[in-house]
Amino acid sequence: MSFALTTGFGDGLGVLAGHTLFYSIKKAVTNDDSINMTAEAQTGFLLGSAAFCSGTVWQPLVNALQGAELSFNQVFCGTWVGCGLAFYAGLRMGRTIFSGFMSHIPEPTYENSKADASLSVAIGSATAFFVGTDAVYLPSQNFLIDIVGIKDGTPDLLGCAIAGSSTSLGFVAAQSGLNMIYPAKKCWND
Repeated sequence: MSFALTTGFGDGLGVLAGHTLFYSIKKAVTNDDSINMTAEAQTGFLLGSAAFCSGTVWQPLVNALQGAELSFNQVFCGTWVGCGLAFYAGLRMGRTIFSGFMSHIPEPTYENSKADASLSVAIGSATAFFVGTDAVYLPSQNFLIDIVGIKDGTPDLLGCAIAGSSTSLGFVAAQSGLNMIYPAKKCWND
């Protein structure tokens, strides 16, 4: 359990830092005074809290699904759903708790529940694609093995880059689908 919590903490911290750093750089490069860094730091905290939830769930969930000897596709889909739901729960709990003392975090509403759900679908996909990095579990079924599979002998730094690209690929794949399905101004990123 300590490994799962450590992984979740790392995910949360990475999301908080990445979100805040991105908007800091964007503000510095574009001189855009409309970027409120307090609001972005609070948003990063909310997103990081949700990432803590999905990051903590990932390894125990994958272990349980693989331990049940499910097919690769079942593990992939189960991870997508399980981690997506954990991220969603983290966003909703975060809105409930943080809106009380963070002025830039809106309380939970029906409207932001839809945005939170669509973001959670994309995050769930990112976590599912990370399952594809496991080149040992049912390699003949792993449709991602030649794209993001990390095989024995892969140098550590390259493995880190492949793992990061797997989550990016999963996020972009799902988000591209959401962008095509959702009407304009209805998806989380509109």
